[in-house]
Amino acid sequence: MTGLQALERIHSDKPMRPGKPAKREFEYIRHGTLLLIVHRDVASGKVIAPFAAPTRQEDDFALSVVLAICTHPNAKRWHFIVDNLNTYQSEMLVYLVAALEGKPKNLGQKGKHGILRSMTSRAEYLSHFSHRLVFHYTPKHASWLHQVEM
Repeated sequence: MTGLQALERIHSDKPMRPGKPAKREFEYIRHGTLLLIVHRDVASGKVIAPFAAPTRQEDDFALSVVLAICTHPNAKRWHFIVDNLNTYQSEMLVYLVAALEGKPKNLGQKGKHGILRSMTSRAEYLSHFSHRLVFHYTPKHASWLHQVEM
């Protein structure tokens, strides 16, 4: 979940009564948003390295990935299934994967050339199966595939 609103209802809900449904107050006060990143081990169903932050920046997601892989440092390969949010195709994530591969190379320049040229080129690099970290991007309009949102 990339942004959760912290909402507080102005009035409390009214409980149901015989023959009447419960009533929920529709007015609320906003208390800002909070970034929540959850990684789930699909094999065990367990949540690993939950991460919360007040912002939704590329370094927040990259840090959450590092925290997740630190839970099992000897794992040969990690697969991350994500949607198409630009944070999941960031310059910082490309640098992280390249560093973990131990193959520093000219990655290009963001918006100009090379792997960093565009979100499409970065996503292609990040989803390459030969890497230790492999990112799989769900199709657009397929949020129903998102395991955490389910």
